[in-house]
Amino acid sequence: MSSTTNESTQGGLVDKVVKIKRCAAVVKGGRRFSFAAMVVVGDGNGRIAWGYGKANEVPPAVDKAVKDGSQKLKQVQLNGTTIPHEITGHFGSARVVLVPASPGTGVIAGAAVRAVCEACGIHDILTKSFGTSNPTNVVKATIDALLHLRTQTEIERLRGVSL
Repeated sequence: MSSTTNESTQGGLVDKVVKIKRCAAVVKGGRRFSFAAMVVVGDGNGRIAWGYGKANEVPPAVDKAVKDGSQKLKQVQLNGTTIPHEITGHFGSARVVLVPASPGTGVIAGAAVRAVCEACGIHDILTKSFGTSNPTNVVKATIDALLHLRTQTEIERLRGVSL
């Protein structure tokens, strides 16, 4: 169907609808429609996840997706309102490059990457998406990149040296 980014907040979590898909099953009386929703869930403070839900109507599908996403939130390393370093995320044929930006730049991103960044609490970032434009794969590639971020202090601790 259409790629939308609707936003709502509940229980301190921000959820943004990235994609709603309509599926039709042909039955004796005609077509029976069902809906699948992909939602990005975050707390606006460095925790992020995506959720997927299916139902016969759109609102229950979105509710199921939000519940799915809120159960698997993961922490992301942030540097203020941006990310610590440049990184590339991959999922399928989707490749997303995330570059830190100076304060006041804003979120320079497409709809799917923007939903992830805003739900995570990133306010200044430059992004570029390569390969497929499928919102599902772009969201997964963006979250893959964010989960591989490391701060300088974390790298120093892991290596046992000071940089």
